[in-house]
Order: sequence, then structure tokens, then C-alpha cells
Amino acid sequence: MTNADASDARDRDADGRARNARPRDGLGRPLPYGAEGVPRQPEGLVRTPPETVAEAQALLSQGRPFHAHEVFEDAWKSGPPDERTLWRGLAQLAVGLTHAARGNAPGGARLLRRGARAVEEWQTGRGEDRPYGMDLPGLVRWAGELAGRVEHGSTQVDARAEAPRLGP
Repeated sequence: MTNADASDARDRDADGRARNARPRDGLGRPLPYGAEGVPRQPEGLVRTPPETVAEAQALLSQGRPFHAHEVFEDAWKSGPPDERTLWRGLAQLAVGLTHAARGNAPGGARLLRRGARAVEEWQTGRGEDRPYGMDLPGLVRWAGELAGRVEHGSTQVDARAEAPRLGP
């Protein structure tokens, strides 16, 4: 088998990076090839912060926190260095909700708390609690409450019902 054949068999591009072409469900779990999944979020898009917030909120409201995490991750990677902690924390909140919705209570609670700490750290450092219309204190409260419920519950949560409102 040539390297090109190996790359194709592993769903990689010519440089060896994963293409992630496998279909996924609304929580980002891989589905069998040929199955109909939900549309993927394009990766590496540069959006304005208000576009990021609007897109992520739409995905969260649809019960698709995994996809919202990808939107926040784009902002984290492409945004100004002084905002990276904020966007990283928001991505972690979305992944925490994803894990909780998948039934991974320990991972969900851990990421919700980690994301809340990052958001709170950014908020405290900047003295700004409503960047781009987001309610950071409300998001930190939401994450703490959900983390506590997830840790003490035995079932997965409904991602749509538990989705936070990013702003007022």
C-alpha cells in the first residue's frame, strides 16, 4: 500500500491531516460511513465576535453544543490574543454540555467547571462582564449549576433544554 493509499484509508488529506468526513450526529458522535448525519460546521472560519456569538447561540438552541464548540474554537484560534481565554472557556462550556448530553457526567462536569473558570478569569482580568452582549456571570452560574446536577444525576441531559442563553 502506498502512502497515498494509507492516507485515503484513514480519511486523511495529502498532508496527513484528518479530513473528518465521517458523518456525525447532533452531539458530534461519529456515525457509520454512508449514514445521514447533521451538517458539519466549516472549520477555520474567521467570524466577527458578534457573528461568533450569534452562530454559537443558534447551534446551542438547536441542541448542537458540539458544533457550537467548533465555532468558539475558531474564535479562540483566530481572535486577538487578549480574548483567547474567553473563547477557549466558552468552547469548554459547550464541550462540557456535549459530554453531559452524551451521558459522560464526570467529563461534562469537569469541562463545565474548567470553562467557567476560564470565562471568570477573563472577566475578572478585563473587568468586563458583558462582551459582545454575552452575560458572563450568568454563563458561569449556569455552568456551575449544571455541573452540580450532572454530577449527582444518573441520566444524560437534553442538550437543547439545557442550552444556555449567551446574552440577555
